[in-house]
Amino acid sequence: MRAIRVASAALLGVSALAMTAPAAQAQGDNSGFWATVRPTTVEPGEHVRLRATGCEQSVTVSSGVFDTVTIPRRRTTAWARVDRDARRGAVYEVSFYCGTFWQSVDLTIAGGRPDRPDRPDRPDRPEHPEHGVRAGEGGTLAGLNLKEIGLGAALITAALGTAYHLSRRRTDEDGS
Repeated sequence: MRAIRVASAALLGVSALAMTAPAAQAQGDNSGFWATVRPTTVEPGEHVRLRATGCEQSVTVSSGVFDTVTIPRRRTTAWARVDRDARRGAVYEVSFYCGTFWQSVDLTIAGGRPDRPDRPDRPDRPEHPEHGVRAGEGGTLAGLNLKEIGLGAALITAALGTAYHLSRRRTDEDGS
């Protein structure tokens, strides 16, 4: 009889732990990270507005046509000035980095004939990227949120404590 109670308590604890897994998995989702450049076609020397949403940390924006810009945490926009010597008609890649996630947007320099995006001989967009693969969550501590960890630990402790208390109370009532 006691084995059934212990098994029930263990099953309740495992169930509580399993219910916290979907919340932990949702933390690694990057579907909310979006990046845009406005305007998408600009004259050399003009400003562009860089916008990134869905990132809970600073966003680094880099391109071969302007200096690296950082969009501070809790902000969504920043401005960058396109180099005056940018090649007219060229299409430059603008890369937004949010931790381990990144997105690229094309920026066209007005004037001249635009280069086709599928041509591998474009000097402004190398055939081989200059950085490695950006994958994964960045280690075991990526996205560490102490409030969520504490809440999960409290829920599991409460479930195990309740199961233990109920199993002990029933044993005492049986008179064994």
